[in-house]
Amino acid sequence: MIIRNITPVLKRLAGQYPVITLTGPRQSGKTTLAKSLFPDKPYVTLEDPDTRRFAMDDPRGFLSNYAHGAILDEVQRAPDLPSYLQGMVDANAQPGRFILTGSQQFELMTQVTQSLAGRTAVLRLLPFTLAEAQRLRGSTPLPDLPQTLLSGFYPRIHDQRLDPSQALADYFTTYVERDLRQLAAVHDLQRFERFVRVCAGRTGQLLNLDSLGNDAGVSHATARAWVDLLLTSYIVHLLPPWFTNSGKRLIKSPKLYFYDVGLACWLLGLRTPEQVSRDPLWGSLFENFVIMEALKDRLNAGESPEMYFYRDSDGNEVDLLLPTGGKLHAIDIKAGATVNPDYFKGLKTFAAHNPQAMAGGGVVYGGTQSQSRSDWNVHSWLDLKYRPLDVS
Repeated sequence: MIIRNITPVLKRLAGQYPVITLTGPRQSGKTTLAKSLFPDKPYVTLEDPDTRRFAMDDPRGFLSNYAHGAILDEVQRAPDLPSYLQGMVDANAQPGRFILTGSQQFELMTQVTQSLAGRTAVLRLLPFTLAEAQRLRGSTPLPDLPQTLLSGFYPRIHDQRLDPSQALADYFTTYVERDLRQLAAVHDLQRFERFVRVCAGRTGQLLNLDSLGNDAGVSHATARAWVDLLLTSYIVHLLPPWFTNSGKRLIKSPKLYFYDVGLACWLLGLRTPEQVSRDPLWGSLFENFVIMEALKDRLNAGESPEMYFYRDSDGNEVDLLLPTGGKLHAIDIKAGATVNPDYFKGLKTFAAHNPQAMAGGGVVYGGTQSQSRSDWNVHSWLDLKYRPLDVS
């Protein structure tokens, strides 16, 4: 096991709040992290049917067994528990008393915000960052970029050196057969799986529910409901556009990304690095990877996950805007291995239109050599091992 980047923040908050709520995708390492940081606490999983039944039938009696605290895993499976925890922590607000984990963000967050407001710190743990994947490998270099994207970042694949295609197939099957059945009554699982694959084909594109529905053979309303399911269960992420009051017409639809680029590759039927590098979505998959690295950096630092993209009606675009100090750090993302002058077009246009908003910016590209230029820095994707994107 390696030290996760979120560890210092989690330790600090556990010294301040009686409850820590840790959410994130299945297999992102939540349970492993909680057990390693709080080894003296009893571990209880609400996935176990008998345990869950006890917690739901008699929540007060269930919690009385853990007066000194516990790790309660997949706590959204027993929806009333946070309400009963409220009374316990009000009576004894010892910091770090309970650690709650869950892999369904909106359901868990609703329970937490209603019952434990002011009593819990909420953190999100996503799969490995590039830095964490390298840390696990020690002195062994990371594989090349196509293999890195193909493997994705679920810790289990790296910890156990699993074949990514098989591991991701198992992951998706488990998701459909277990999580999906808990979340909603999806009667046509085959059509839902097709819908998710269609979503993978739209990685890095503007969300268009009508188009998604048409290609998957479902209605607009069903497409909306299924995207919500994918959001709830940490399969997809929507990046919102940045707005101004300047009067310039800006795109208002969010862009669609997958929390794990390896899963997106698998859903697209990509099984080898060569297939990844030659796929028409190569650029979008690389963009997905960089966007998620930025999101992980912010979440692991305990910061707001607030991030945006920019696109106007003339087609000018910046892939990623990171708020920092009241301004925006602009990042364009290019999968090519050779720096091209066109790489800076979007940054120049955005800076010209929004000079007061800019705090700096640069390009992240698929090559291995970084460049310190007079106008915009150019970062190799390998630089993401060392520093957050909003550091020039």
